[in-house]
Amino acid sequence: MQLNTGTIKQLFLYGIFGVLTTILAVFLYWLFTRLAGFSVVISSALSWVLAVIFAFITNRCCVFHSSGNIFHEFYSFAAARVFTGLLDIFIMYLFVDVLKFYDMPVKIISNIIVIIVNYIASKFFIFRR
Repeated sequence: MQLNTGTIKQLFLYGIFGVLTTILAVFLYWLFTRLAGFSVVISSALSWVLAVIFAFITNRCCVFHSSGNIFHEFYSFAAARVFTGLLDIFIMYLFVDVLKFYDMPVKIISNIIVIIVNYIASKFFIFRR
């Protein structure tokens, strides 16, 4: 990957929207666990679905400026996010339910890992020109 001005701008925007997606996912996770009383796994899954929709819209329009087939891109985007969503749920299950770590720091770290994997998938497979 060559770091020209366009790539740097893209990384910056991806970072901004990645942070916003992470904040949304963590907030929704907190809302579902603390206010709704859902389990860690259910809360992770629900917060992930809503964050994926937000991420697709912002990635397509604001980061990668894609004009490709929206249905194909959404399918590819969703498939990649299913993988990273399952990764997030596995991390939460392992570290919170099995190893008994406190859930909020694990959720934040898990989301950072997911952001990195998602950028690679989006840049090189989903929104490539």
